Amino acid sequence: MLPAGALVEQALALSHADEAMVIATDAHEASLRWAGNSMTTNGSSISREWAVISIFRDGPNSARVGSVRSTSVDPTEIEAVVRASEMAARTAEPAKDAMPLLTPDSDGLPDAGSDWAAAPGSTGIEVFTDLARDLAGGFDGADRLYGFAYHQMHTTWLGTSTGIRRRFVQPTGSVEINGKRGDGADLASAWVGVGTADFTDVDVPGLLTELSRRLDWSERRVELPAGRYETLLPPSAVADLMIYLAWSMEGRGAHEGHSAFAKAGGTRIGERLSDIPLTLYSDPSASGLEYRPFVATSSSSESLSVFDNGLAARRVDWLRDGVIESLVYPRATAAEFGAPPTVPGENLLLTGGSGASIDEMIADTERGLLLTTLWYIREVDPATLLLTGLTRDGVYLVENGEVTAAVNNFRFNESPIDLLRRTTEAGATETTLPREWKDWFTRTAMPPLRIPDFHMSSVSQAT
Repeated sequence: MLPAGALVEQALALSHADEAMVIATDAHEASLRWAGNSMTTNGSSISREWAVISIFRDGPNSARVGSVRSTSVDPTEIEAVVRASEMAARTAEPAKDAMPLLTPDSDGLPDAGSDWAAAPGSTGIEVFTDLARDLAGGFDGADRLYGFAYHQMHTTWLGTSTGIRRRFVQPTGSVEINGKRGDGADLASAWVGVGTADFTDVDVPGLLTELSRRLDWSERRVELPAGRYETLLPPSAVADLMIYLAWSMEGRGAHEGHSAFAKAGGTRIGERLSDIPLTLYSDPSASGLEYRPFVATSSSSESLSVFDNGLAARRVDWLRDGVIESLVYPRATAAEFGAPPTVPGENLLLTGGSGASIDEMIADTERGLLLTTLWYIREVDPATLLLTGLTRDGVYLVENGEVTAAVNNFRFNESPIDLLRRTTEAGATETTLPREWKDWFTRTAMPPLRIPDFHMSSVSQAT
């Protein structure tokens, strides 16, 4: 297989467009699955995806763009993809996000240099050696364990006709374990999970201990009606809600009045959401949660522009000390609305709470619910960012500082914006794995939150 860096150079050399960009990603992936206390499947794969983006200029800020993707590893097909991209550009409508392409010295981000020709990052099932050994101890117990682990090494090369050469190796991994105890009406189910870059920091015995504790809580069952309850959200559940908030922070939508961050005559930047000094931010250099520090996209959206390929991704505070600080602006949108360009983050961190752990927050709760995981989250009203979803694998009753029972599942209706406004306590921030969005977004660090009146809109029959 032709090295990806050489593929990029060959495609650029073949281009007849005014300008061109090529993005190639080599993916090495490994997975492990278990069910009913037995390993079931494992495997690894190697694949490549690449795209050629052709641009024909009608002026500095006027252009037509064609982008064609391929998964072929046959070098003889490179020219055909380049020509298809040029044909798509010639027949395209003028791009609304047209801007001059960046050059190597546009923002001070160093080029790939000698790394350009380096081999891609790799992984294989051997990365799970310690995980499998530690899981074997859990398989000897009475609880039935199910789960999935995966590891990805995605190496991305970006080359442009203006001279940019960028390369980055992105590791992504996670472990999820679902434990079941009992059968029929007495079935109890709980979930734990963690994200990781290399599996050296995964504490399987600790995960299994927490799983067993949650199943122990289910020995007593209590049925509760729908209503508003004081609710403790652990970091994983907070991550699922904050990710959806971050995905909704597009600047254009706010300026044009069709998002929850719009207000009459402008946006909600500068509005205070919380008296707790909470800061929600993305940072490509956050320790253990690093991500690609430059834009590499084969298509434009309200969040990303192909004309921004190579643009440095730096820390952005979306919420700072409780106040809305930033929205997402590609360069063209930023120029239109007089805002600084911002790149959407591939990690998300929420800080500013106390040092309290979830156990300490439970101990300070007279009566409420502990809601461990969320799923099937869907948007109900984009104007308020109202979301609905279901609880899953563990909702527990807290009484006089202790978890005393498991309760039935609920459907909830809540807006993460309103939740931040109503939060009365935020605990210690810790790295966590979102349950609902883990397939798209794994790099998060969140605190547990106390919500005095979380809205359980109806009882769910889900088990």
